[in-house]
Amino acid sequence: MTAPRRLVLTGPRTLALEPVEIGPPGPRQVRARGLLSAISHGTELSLYRGTSPFADKTFDKDARLFTDGAGPDYPQALGYEWVGRVEAVGDAVTGLATGDLVHLRLPHQEAYVVDVDEVAAMGVTGPLPAGLTPDRAAYLSIASIALQAVHDARIRLGDTVAVFGLGALGLLVVQLARLSGAAEVVAFDPDAARRALAQDLHAIVADPMETDPGAVSRAHGPGADVAIEFSGSTAALHQAIRSVRQGGAVVAAGFYQGGAAPLRLGEEFLHNRVTVRASTPAWDNPHRAAPRWDRARLRQTVERLLADGTLAVDALPMERVPFARAAEVYAALDEGRSTALKTVLVYD
Repeated sequence: MTAPRRLVLTGPRTLALEPVEIGPPGPRQVRARGLLSAISHGTELSLYRGTSPFADKTFDKDARLFTDGAGPDYPQALGYEWVGRVEAVGDAVTGLATGDLVHLRLPHQEAYVVDVDEVAAMGVTGPLPAGLTPDRAAYLSIASIALQAVHDARIRLGDTVAVFGLGALGLLVVQLARLSGAAEVVAFDPDAARRALAQDLHAIVADPMETDPGAVSRAHGPGADVAIEFSGSTAALHQAIRSVRQGGAVVAAGFYQGGAAPLRLGEEFLHNRVTVRASTPAWDNPHRAAPRWDRARLRQTVERLLADGTLAVDALPMERVPFARAAEVYAALDEGRSTALKTVLVYD
């Protein structure tokens, strides 16, 4: 049998497929064959470009500080949204069987042998529920990220919520905000096709390049109660601050990079006493309602919402690319030649 391959970043904008040796599963292990894995258009592309905060700094997880460093070590693995089917299980494995469909927070690779105790820490204790197809499962990780951002927004029944950035994450947030009790969702994105998708999800939409989000959010009241920013643009973060009412809150959930010249803290942020909360489940950041809510509970919640169609993703455009062409699709995304909302690598 040909050795499975993994995708590695060997330097900025340089990708390679290299073989990886995996054997039969041990007693507490399973072997799974990949069906597809989704590309993160935010985090992964910034790592691919070499523009992330990790390009010239190191994050000390004990001190919780970024410090000057030599930059990232190559090769690096990319990806965290992997869907596959179990093809062999160890003698001591319970809860998973041959043929089960699984979703793992692992990089792009054709096959894996994984320890069931390690994947349990990711919230995986069994197969995906019925109704959660591989295409729907490709949204599992980002749906968990979106749900945590909505929890951080502390939406109350009847609130007005502004959403900035209508990629896959923003469109999930539009739906989750409604499910959380928002009476009105106002969504901003310069892309007309993405605004149309949000409009289909019953959001009021506007182009932030042609209209003032602060004025739009105040068309029928004093402003949004809370704004959730998922574009990763500091200019959009400033507009999110402008959009909320006095005493409102902003959830900053994008993958921000570099400086923040457009963020003018002496304006609405200060004068309207706006609260800004960062939201990320990565880097060992617990949920703000832990231990009641943890990564496993977030995952189980979005599993149910995706499986029964409450979170509608089937109509969202998905581009499917063979794994062998991974380097081509990353280059296309990087150069703006692909306008895909969701891109998945498909394994043979």
